Amino acid sequence: MLDLIVPKTLSPMPIKEYLRSHIGLSLTIWRKIKNTGSIIVNGKETTITHMIFPGDAITLHWLQPCDIVPTNIPLHISYEDDTLLIIDKPAGMLVHPTTSEHTATLGNAIMHYFHTQGRSHAFHPVHRLDRNTSGLVLIAKYPHIQHLLSVNGAKNINRQYIALTTGIIKPAEGTIDAPIARHPDSIIQRIIDPKGQHATTCYQVLRPLKNASIVQLTLLTGRTHQIRVHLSHLGHPIIGDDLYGGSRELISRQALHAARLYFAHPLSGKIIDVTSQLPNDISNVIDKLSYDEN
Repeated sequence: MLDLIVPKTLSPMPIKEYLRSHIGLSLTIWRKIKNTGSIIVNGKETTITHMIFPGDAITLHWLQPCDIVPTNIPLHISYEDDTLLIIDKPAGMLVHPTTSEHTATLGNAIMHYFHTQGRSHAFHPVHRLDRNTSGLVLIAKYPHIQHLLSVNGAKNINRQYIALTTGIIKPAEGTIDAPIARHPDSIIQRIIDPKGQHATTCYQVLRPLKNASIVQLTLLTGRTHQIRVHLSHLGHPIIGDDLYGGSRELISRQALHAARLYFAHPLSGKIIDVTSQLPNDISNVIDKLSYDEN
């Protein structure tokens, strides 16, 4: 179910035009509403040809099947409104279920949370994090909101990460612009390849440590393993990231944390700015390397 109020600044128009052009409702969802749902304007059921006017109250109903099993897993909710959730995901948790792991993921936890709230939302992640990357994940409660946020996604959403890298990165700030492709011998690993997808990452060293760096990174594109591949390409792999040249001597996973999400709300235009503190395992490595430095 989706409730909307037509803005007073809009001119009268057919409801179909309003939902497609101003709300961003996809053709797929529009078909589901026509086939399995209903359109209610000011308390009365109507059709797709109905003219709507400023101030009209619209309620849409449709069936949104979801085969993700609800599982009672604690969630750290950093932000929530009627259309969005931002979850602070721990390292070690997959975002979406797979055939081999289908009950202990973020998707399972969120579906359980929706059920406890009496809501029939499905799971619509706007972006994903690797299993062993911790931090903020943006979830849409409705598919059209996911669509609005996903259009030119990385450009619309400022995603900042904190990483601990091997070595002292010089210069202390810059841009890594290198295309990324799948490794020919792996379904998981990525490589730098001139024939790959365009990928750009901005970085700034926040603080040098004992043969290591605390680095802030901002994604301008959203490729799989982008930060991990780009830092390895720079010659400074992430500590703990043994897939791309890092050592697990100090930490058992890549020391990478999604620390900030900053974007304009797709409906209201309100600026949403959410941050997440570094988890203990990364903070402990910083303390260790800072202590050694002295």
